[in-house]
Amino acid sequence: MLLAINANNTNTVFAIWDGMALRGSWRTATEAKRTADEYVVWFDHLLSLERLARSDIDGAVIASVVPEVNFNLLTLCRKYCNTTPLIVGDKSVVLGTKALVDRPEEVGADRLVNTVSAHDRYGGPLIVVDFGTATTLDCVDHDGNYIGGVIAPGINLSVAALHMAAAKLPSVPIRRTDRVIGKDTVSCMQSGVFWGYIGLVEGLVRRIKEEFGGPMQTIATGGLAPLFDGATKTIDRVDPDLTLWGLRLIYTLNASR
Repeated sequence: MLLAINANNTNTVFAIWDGMALRGSWRTATEAKRTADEYVVWFDHLLSLERLARSDIDGAVIASVVPEVNFNLLTLCRKYCNTTPLIVGDKSVVLGTKALVDRPEEVGADRLVNTVSAHDRYGGPLIVVDFGTATTLDCVDHDGNYIGGVIAPGINLSVAALHMAAAKLPSVPIRRTDRVIGKDTVSCMQSGVFWGYIGLVEGLVRRIKEEFGGPMQTIATGGLAPLFDGATKTIDRVDPDLTLWGLRLIYTLNASR
């Protein structure tokens, strides 16, 4: 079985693939000080709940945008899973896509993995909207190449900024409000965040399609993507496991070389 790890700025997702079947996925806060020994205690417990075992793992792949956590994740795979993981971004790793941008080396590993995965699942051209620490919109051409995108502040960052910068504004949970016009401070903030991001996505997708010059599917992913499911016709599909599928594809591609 394959261990796939996606380390992002806020959360790190661990997943187990048995061939093409996703046997389980688990999310933990990304923490640079968390050691491999700490990871394995947490991981073993979650595996046991799904009647899985670490001894069944015979391969691993990691995509990370947080360099500080890489050493401990690498140690976890080598010491406790008896496998040296494939690291997305290493020069020896083939992705099956090209980054057709001015500085390909600056494109985040997760964005390239999403490009590979989205093209495999949905073809192209398309836009991948990732609702994470940042809200990113990534453009994929007909051939499956990454051709650029947009980076905006993430939803949680916006909520935190409102709370920190305005003395009378509380910290509020993010949710879809029934009405745009709020009747109290909390509902006003929730409406502004939720429907504000709907407006942001709708506007950016429209402008991207105009600039691209043709139709494009829009796929949403990331931890907060399910919150926006059905809230706008701009998003064609919500696929929370998009990045994990891409990690499996990249591992399979390189294992066959």
